[in-house]
Amino acid sequence: MEIRNIAIIAHVDHGKTKLTDSLMKQNGGLAEGASMDSNDLEKERGITIYSKNTSIYYPSKDSGRPATKINIVDTPGHADFGSEVERVLRAIDSVLLLVDAVEGPMPQTRFVLKKSLELGLKPIVVINKIDKKAADPHRTHEEVLDLFFELGATEEQANFETVYAIGREGIAKRNLSDQSDNLNPLLDMILEKVPSASGREKDKMSAQVFNLGYDNFLGRLAVARIYSGEMISGSKIFIKGLSAEAEENTRSGKITKLFSFEGINRKEVEKATSGDIVLLAGIPDIYIGETICQDESVEPLPHIAIDEPTISLNFLVNDSPFAGREGKFVTSRQIKERLEKELEMNVGLKVDFSPAEGEGKLGPSFFKVYGRGELHIAILLENMRREGFEMQVSQPEVIIKEENGQKMEPYEELIIDVPNVSSGTVIEKIGKRRGIMKDMSEKEGISRIVFEVPTRGILGYRGEFIVDTKGEGIMSSRVLGFKEHAGEIKKKEYGSMTSMVSGKAVAFALANLQERGILYIGHGTEVYEGQVIGNVLKGTEMSVNPTKGKQLTNMRASGTDEATVLYPAFTLNIERGLEVMNHDEYLEITPKSVRLRKKYLTELDRVRMSRIENNT
Repeated sequence: MEIRNIAIIAHVDHGKTKLTDSLMKQNGGLAEGASMDSNDLEKERGITIYSKNTSIYYPSKDSGRPATKINIVDTPGHADFGSEVERVLRAIDSVLLLVDAVEGPMPQTRFVLKKSLELGLKPIVVINKIDKKAADPHRTHEEVLDLFFELGATEEQANFETVYAIGREGIAKRNLSDQSDNLNPLLDMILEKVPSASGREKDKMSAQVFNLGYDNFLGRLAVARIYSGEMISGSKIFIKGLSAEAEENTRSGKITKLFSFEGINRKEVEKATSGDIVLLAGIPDIYIGETICQDESVEPLPHIAIDEPTISLNFLVNDSPFAGREGKFVTSRQIKERLEKELEMNVGLKVDFSPAEGEGKLGPSFFKVYGRGELHIAILLENMRREGFEMQVSQPEVIIKEENGQKMEPYEELIIDVPNVSSGTVIEKIGKRRGIMKDMSEKEGISRIVFEVPTRGILGYRGEFIVDTKGEGIMSSRVLGFKEHAGEIKKKEYGSMTSMVSGKAVAFALANLQERGILYIGHGTEVYEGQVIGNVLKGTEMSVNPTKGKQLTNMRASGTDEATVLYPAFTLNIERGLEVMNHDEYLEITPKSVRLRKKYLTELDRVRMSRIENNT
């Protein structure tokens, strides 16, 4: 049986999952109404977070030949999950590069295409959503071609094939004028242009792990691409690890279960041949990038390199007055075990489990977590709270490193699409955050502005951007790498409105406080001393009493019987909390609540600690 291995790559929301769903529905691999985005968070947010494997069987036009198996990997489109894309690209033979016919190439399009070209892959370009009113497939094709040359594509890579599609409706065509009611033109193109993955069945078996899974009964599972030979269930194998420093270590193991992908389901098989993508159980300590072989003389496959993290923050045990009310897992040991489990599959994450020297004397011990961006960390925190964890985290900070005696920090390419009337405000704000404008173009009342900006300048800006553009702006970015430190960055400073008492907030007190800033709580919310209940727009700190009720007397006065009107509260979620928090605050995260609090709850402790910090 012939096998083709492809990945679908694109910028976020350009239609990867919808196209994959349509391919599977056409070929009987997915029930009506089902989707590849099966995770709860993926369904809620409408984005792909974890790469997923599936396969379809496409019948050959030659009736005498068996159907071709096409393994498809659906990848995330958000820059924070770039590590998922990187390792997938090592396991496949070609990519479908999806580009929205209206938006054209976006930051993540550039990122995933660059990785593909570096690995020598020849993409098939799919210009999607050609049914949109503002779609311009010809312009999009020219922009994609320019991007190929800009990224250093070879002449062969730049001579790419193009397919036009409406992924949602399951339609593809080779020319815009063609008539089509299915995806066969795209599938035929895959058979023609993607090299066959099979053909090395007689060689010694070698496979490489590029993803991990977990099963409550089978334990850790490895997703691997078989490069040569046959993999047999129940056979003894050798696992070869090769670190970035080229230190090789070999250990033995046994495959207890072997699965092949059929649609979105896994099917147990006795053996699998070269070219196939399989799922195997029985090796509890297997890691991404390791080589599996049956003969110890087989050379390990090249190491899978992953881009380094750009931000860090501290994970701490929740020690607020409300600690333990909602969570099942609240101890330092439980949080450590959960982070260790996450490290096995989340290769973009790093954790330092040794608390800072002397931290135990000044406050609670912590685990330092390094990630690829605010969304990357927020998804981890959201998953943990849904599992019943309670914890608190510090303000995210950009990783600063030193090279040749020079301070370096991560930079990002920021692409912003805004109505023309908002462009001046955005340029001014990004300029204050040390952003340098690289390009600006205007089309149909929308300005597209390209900036190069330190990651520090983007942290905490998203909420401000939504307000400045009245929700009509689109902001996306990709990491460029580490460059020279940009110096001080001027951000909009929010002062905190901190409760100085514990109790239940009342409407009378909140009605007065809402004139001073934005409230995070509503009437009847239980608060504790040191909890941040809102922000003050002028940047000054305020200690307030949200539990203070109306003074009751038997005297009548004008205004006594006026109704109290409260504005809707700015409800905190994890991402909003990470954006608005200050350096002297923690974000408290429990299964049902997200609260902002001061590190030191009483005003006396805060004054004492500020004196200590100022003297050191």
